[in-house]
Amino acid sequence: MSYERANVRRMAGYVYGEQPDATDVVKLNTNENPCPPSPAVAAALARFDPADLRRYPPATALPLRRSVARRFGIHEDQVVATNGGDEGLRLAIATFVGPKQTFGMAVPSYSLYPVLAAAQDCAVASIDLQEDWTPPDRFAAQLNAAGAKLTCVVNPHAPSGTLLDAAAIAGLAAALDGVLLVDEAYADFVDPERGHSLMPLVADHDNLLLLRTLSKGYSLAGLRVGFLIGDVGLVTPIRTKTRDSFNVGTLAQVAAEAAFADVAYAERCWHAVRAERRRLSQRLRALGCRVPESQSNFVLAEVPGDAAEIHRRLRERNILVRYFAAPRLAGSLRITVGAKAENDALLDALAGMLA
Repeated sequence: MSYERANVRRMAGYVYGEQPDATDVVKLNTNENPCPPSPAVAAALARFDPADLRRYPPATALPLRRSVARRFGIHEDQVVATNGGDEGLRLAIATFVGPKQTFGMAVPSYSLYPVLAAAQDCAVASIDLQEDWTPPDRFAAQLNAAGAKLTCVVNPHAPSGTLLDAAAIAGLAAALDGVLLVDEAYADFVDPERGHSLMPLVADHDNLLLLRTLSKGYSLAGLRVGFLIGDVGLVTPIRTKTRDSFNVGTLAQVAAEAAFADVAYAERCWHAVRAERRRLSQRLRALGCRVPESQSNFVLAEVPGDAAEIHRRLRERNILVRYFAAPRLAGSLRITVGAKAENDALLDALAGMLA
């Protein structure tokens, strides 16, 4: 006998990127930062007394929330700390979308979105992106017609890396009847000369939530820390009602506070990733791949050949990239920007395969 809920029995689970046990793998499949965490993280953990682990962590991660608030010029009550960005997504859906109500998203996008919606027994309204990976003109109107209570947009977009500017996001927030969550998991890697920031929009749109994570920009994927920022009216029910108690562990909070405070180190890492992103994109184009401009720590390469077969052959050489057997993506590989040696190993292997 199956005891799971009917909607859970029908749904498919999230397929995460392969996490190999071997150490000799060129791992460019899960968008991890090639730089180690800040030395401040190691120092903070070295000072930590393990005896403190007998107590629960600070319940609302107030020190981290205050650091976030100071950095972005907002109030601490506009911030809720989460167990990675993925918990922020789950909490937003649980808070704003009831069973049988509608969740909105673009296609293609982060494949966890529809999984979380299905677990909540929500309907999903999916709107196809245009050829340039941006939402169509009637994106908001279509989602309003579908009754979307919450819409998630990843920006920079995954898996293309395309960036929507602040004016476009403001237009979506103003046009949508429901909540707009902008998943900014990769925002730290946007070229600084663009002057891109969505933080000022929070004061003007009481239906706008911004999601950030320390997994990518701060090299803390192994600790799972993120945060949501928005109007107090959006954040308060998440922080006080739907959030799990003590949802971010003590060690994670200690490491996150240290990493977030060392912005100078983080900026050097972001600069290094951007430089390798440009070089990787140029080399892939020289090999005959179509690569849209990316503002993330990955690129999407449409390869001149069978992408599934190339993915398989790369894996045989212990080089992991991401392949999605989905419409518009089946001819492409998503490639994380790794360290120079990792990128060179990939490029050398591709050069031989594509020749």
